[in-house]
Amino acid sequence: MSTGLVSQDTIVALATSPGVNGAIAVIRLSGSQAIALTNAVFKGKNLLGQPSHTIHFGTIRDGDEIIDEVLVSLFKGPHSYTKEDVVEISTHNSKYIIERLIGLLIKKGARAAQAGEFTLRAFLNGGMDLSQAEAVADLIASENKASHEIAMNQMRGGISNKLQQMREQLINFTALLELELDFGEEDVEFADRAQFEALVQELKMHIHKLIQSFAYGNAIKHGVPVAIIGKPNAGKSTLLNTLLDEERAIVSDIAGTTRDTIEESINLDGITFRFIDTAGLRETMDTIEAIGVTKAKEKVRQAKVLLYLYDDKDSTANEVIAQVKELYYDGLIVILVRNKIDLQGGYYPNEMDTNITKTLFSDYSDSLVAISAKDSDSVEGLKNILLDKIRKMAIDDQQIITNTRHVEALELAFNALEEVEKGLAMQMSGDLLAHHVRDGLRHISGITGDIDVDRDILGTIFGKFCIGK
Repeated sequence: MSTGLVSQDTIVALATSPGVNGAIAVIRLSGSQAIALTNAVFKGKNLLGQPSHTIHFGTIRDGDEIIDEVLVSLFKGPHSYTKEDVVEISTHNSKYIIERLIGLLIKKGARAAQAGEFTLRAFLNGGMDLSQAEAVADLIASENKASHEIAMNQMRGGISNKLQQMREQLINFTALLELELDFGEEDVEFADRAQFEALVQELKMHIHKLIQSFAYGNAIKHGVPVAIIGKPNAGKSTLLNTLLDEERAIVSDIAGTTRDTIEESINLDGITFRFIDTAGLRETMDTIEAIGVTKAKEKVRQAKVLLYLYDDKDSTANEVIAQVKELYYDGLIVILVRNKIDLQGGYYPNEMDTNITKTLFSDYSDSLVAISAKDSDSVEGLKNILLDKIRKMAIDDQQIITNTRHVEALELAFNALEEVEKGLAMQMSGDLLAHHVRDGLRHISGITGDIDVDRDILGTIFGKFCIGK
């Protein structure tokens, strides 16, 4: 594939993070002259005669000047990350040494790599498909166990394998449909319509599952946003402090203490949750507090989970029901939290809980937990419910979509297959069916890069990578 984004130049870049206090830095080269260029500045064994996957000690020199003692690792193509000759130079992590060494290699004929160019070359040279290449960036950016596992699975072909299988099945039927066109005057059918319809239904079902998985994958990738909502003095800030195990939010008996949103993240069993403490919901004449209430409602629209706090003393069942209904939107996970059980009610359901659940459990929520927000042991049950709710969002741990580009392509592929299904029901001719099948194929293939992907799309994808990857 010709993209115009890369050439046959030998490229060089720092592969480790710049500015990090560590002992070692790694400088990476890729291209047909990678070994020769390194050998020109390396004093030790003749690298040109050494086998692949070997490491060699020596010095990097600019003329007679020794810049550093280094280890040089050789990876000869196609048995390397980029499928080209790759050299990795492990040097001391000095900004001066790094700049001297890269500058020396550029002077010898290398070119500074663009962002993501090593991975782009791996894609263009058949080392991975486009969805796997995108997963590399997700793997580097992963900040918790769950996002790491998803990215690693995608990089190893967890999604690609199924998409390739779907693509091959559609290609086979498209070929049969188009073969019918060559025998149009003889009125023959090579593609079994009943079998084709069953395949389309199966593919639609699988694509639908992948689309559904995006809600979970996106939440895991960026952290699950959880809005803590309730009336003033419901215990929202106390709950945030207990969850964080630190005094992050100001706690006071004075209603309306929290006027702006406070956001903090914690990791629960490998999943990052972004908790948002908000202003108490009430009618107020205080201009600043009113702005806080408005912002609180806006944060709910951005959240995946709503923790609605209330207590027996300061709320009625009708108030809780009305506010939850006002805040709710389709897809929002609502967990009702009765707080201050240390002051009244205890853990056991009371009449107020019964009235609330009778109305809300059918359409708005299916979880109610009683806690004392200032007691960490009491809050453990709430944490477990949160984890359970998020894990249930996952359709299949092996096939989870986290990329907006992928889910948009899948939605278009699903629409194309729906047109195929309608065409089959209408006994549409093979050429028209083939048109819709090719449309679906184009969108599926665009995810993995099995078709000619637009240069601008590749530039956008790989431009998000760090230099050196």
